[in-house]
Amino acid sequence: MSGLIHIYCGDGKGKTTAALGLSLRAAGRGMQVCIVQFLKSTETGELNILRQIPNVQVIRSQEQLGFTFRMNEEQKRHAALVQQELFAKASATALSGSCDLLVLDEIMAAINSGMVETEQVKQLLCGKPEELEVVLTGRNPPQELIELADYVSQIQKLKHPFDRGIAARDGIER
Repeated sequence: MSGLIHIYCGDGKGKTTAALGLSLRAAGRGMQVCIVQFLKSTETGELNILRQIPNVQVIRSQEQLGFTFRMNEEQKRHAALVQQELFAKASATALSGSCDLLVLDEIMAAINSGMVETEQVKQLLCGKPEELEVVLTGRNPPQELIELADYVSQIQKLKHPFDRGIAARDGIER
């Protein structure tokens, strides 16, 4: 089976949810799943349960880095180093052949903030094991990645409670 490349993008809620849903489907079929989360450190309900599934590995920073638009230059440099370490772990895992599905959650945010280079991601995608399925999530994917992808799903926000000041809720948004 040849592994394909998915992109879940857009300004709507559900990009990570779609990627993690696919992860559950793959794990349920006995596939080895590796989820790497970029620029996220908040604990979520889905990660709590995914960590309990033996064939799912979650890789993310344990540091609370915060939102990039609130970071000063020193914090951005540090966050970039952390994202580079995460990308190196993702690449090593992908190239080792130890996973069947690799999810690069919020990789687009890491790219768009200049913490991971588009070229690095392209090299990973072009050099991945043939059978490895890869999912990339986040807003505003570079055109070069869209062209490499087999699936591109855009999730559009029509309405969101955050616009009315309703914060993320446990079990629903986190």
